[in-house]
Amino acid sequence: MKNLLTLILIALVAFVGYALFWPSDFMPQPWTVATATTGDAPVRSAPLAQAERLGEDTATGPEDVAIDNQGRLYAGYEDGTIRRFDPDGSNGQVFATTNGRPLGLAFSSKPVAPTDDQASTESGDETGGPEQATDAPPPQTLIVADADKGLLAINPAGDIKILASGAEGRPFKFTNDVDVGPDGTIYFTDASSKYGHDAYRTDILEHGGHGRLMEYDPATATVTVLLGGLQFANGVAASGDGAYVLVTETGSYRVLRYWLSGDMAGQSDIFIDRLPGFPDGISHGADSDTFWLALFAPRNRLLDFTADKPWLRRIIYHLPRALQPEPAHVAGLMGIKPDGTVVTDLRDDSAGAFAPITSVQEQGNSLYLGSLSADAFARIPRPTPETTP
Repeated sequence: MKNLLTLILIALVAFVGYALFWPSDFMPQPWTVATATTGDAPVRSAPLAQAERLGEDTATGPEDVAIDNQGRLYAGYEDGTIRRFDPDGSNGQVFATTNGRPLGLAFSSKPVAPTDDQASTESGDETGGPEQATDAPPPQTLIVADADKGLLAINPAGDIKILASGAEGRPFKFTNDVDVGPDGTIYFTDASSKYGHDAYRTDILEHGGHGRLMEYDPATATVTVLLGGLQFANGVAASGDGAYVLVTETGSYRVLRYWLSGDMAGQSDIFIDRLPGFPDGISHGADSDTFWLALFAPRNRLLDFTADKPWLRRIIYHLPRALQPEPAHVAGLMGIKPDGTVVTDLRDDSAGAFAPITSVQEQGNSLYLGSLSADAFARIPRPTPETTP
């Protein structure tokens, strides 16, 4: 018994020594965690607990949902497909295949789609659909943040064009989310210039500031970096008037605001911070004038404890995946007014909760929810102050 304990101790010391001193690209940085002051929501909040699952068993990981001007629903999956559904969530069909990992989706009515002779051969065999009727709404271009391929434009026929795959001499590693401003400018994020989408937890654990917020100008086909050094740049949402754009910093539990016009044009400030969980996708609802924020999971106490202890995070990084901190299976979303006031704060911690929620899109009186790992997306009634607990 004594010999066994001695061997275990030797193995433990050897592992710690390896984790701390063996050369590695993983370079955790110390940071200070602020106590959460927003979001002490009750669990199993209606209407989140009654989420209606749509497109079940179609494919895995509908990270984001976009709605075109005919009310049809689009979602991108981990198999590289983007699928289109009828407004009720039925009749799912492949619209395009990126051969990457489509994440953020947004529609633009501006001329950024490829023409027929520009169409990429990356589009799949099962693309497009019937021709538009003469009285149909004008065609739109689907803008896609594909984690592997970069910023893409897909025209109504399903033809794909790569708009950008890098900026300032640095290729995108993890193109994450996208939104289109009122003037047609495209805003998007590269979550990490170091780690790909299969290592998103490593980037957050490292806290190395590898994320960027960027804009793409369709008129000049140029990319401009608006903010760098972000801690896992994730969701992005332009304001209704185009005065600013919001970007979620998942690794720092906050949402930043970059001003596009006015006295603070070109500067940034904090829109909301000290959030109760990891902020993911964010969008602006025109009807409610509310920013809808998805919370991927609540904060992890162990992760917060190690924030100022990079040596401990090095040890965690080298542990088997099963022993590393796991995000809790809790659905969460928040509604925030343009002045930063939280008006909706919902959670569902039940075993059957639709979680994790990675995006929230408003359409009329409904909210559509995306998920990184579910086999469906979901719809709930849009909360109002009267229906929010």
